[in-house]
Parts: sequence; C-alpha cells; structure tokens
Amino acid sequence: MTISFGYEKPKVLQALRYHFISRPEIRIMLILVNVFAIMSITLYALKKITPMAFFIGSFLWVVLMISFWFILPALVYRRAATFKHEFSMTFEEDGFQLAHERGSKTWAWTALKNYLESPHFFHLYFDSRSFFLVPKSGCKDTDEVFELRKLIKSKVKKG
Repeated sequence: MTISFGYEKPKVLQALRYHFISRPEIRIMLILVNVFAIMSITLYALKKITPMAFFIGSFLWVVLMISFWFILPALVYRRAATFKHEFSMTFEEDGFQLAHERGSKTWAWTALKNYLESPHFFHLYFDSRSFFLVPKSGCKDTDEVFELRKLIKSKVKKG
C-alpha cells in the first residue's frame, strides 16, 4: 500500500498535543498539578491559605496548561522542517519506506517500538522521543485507513 501526503498545520498541532499528553511523565505531572489546584481552591475556600498563595498556584496551573497545549506543539512544529514537505510512504509486510524528493529510507517493522493513533494520524515511535506522523488523509478512503490500521496493529505494539 502506498500513500502520498503533506501536513496541515492545525492537524499537526493537535497530533503533537496527543504526543505530549500521552507521555507518562507529562501525564503524571498534569495529574499532580490538577490535584494541587483542587487542594489550593479547597484550602482557599476554608480560609487556610491567603488569596496571594491561591493566585500564585492558579497562575502556575494556567502557565503549565498553556505551555503543553499551545507553546510546546508550536515550537516543535516551527523547528521541524519535516512538516513543510510532501512525502509518499509504502507499507509492506516486511517493513515500510518513506520517500521524499531528496531520497528515501526503508525500515523494518522491528525498528518501531510502539504506535499511537490519534484522530488524524498514526504516530509511529522509533523510541520514546523519536516518532513519525503518518496522516490518515494520505489514504484514499476509509477502507485504506482500516487496512493501514490493521497492518500497523499486526506489526507494532500499541503504546
């Protein structure tokens, strides 16, 4: 199966958000910060902390949420030249190939550690920080998306 694709900025930003939120260390940190925020509002309502302490805690929560939702995805998108090019990918039983006007690269399925599926992409992870986004929009129809999902699922463990 061969698909051809380019990247759309809004969809890539959403996929990068999925990537960051799926990271266990970030997920744990977000849970802890939300627990801290709930404790902060509770302690403020019970008059156990001052308004300034509540304000500082709320400000830190807002900054953290904005950074994970807007700043980090925008920085990654801006720095990665990958999202500004057109590609074609060929998926076969023994591996997959990524082709670009400057050349191509082939990988065996064993090169992938895991994958994640988001609404618009398949995230193929080579390690915990190195991944490639394969847009579902590169597929001709939903049957081809289903076939690609089935192939990836059979070859790579889900992360």
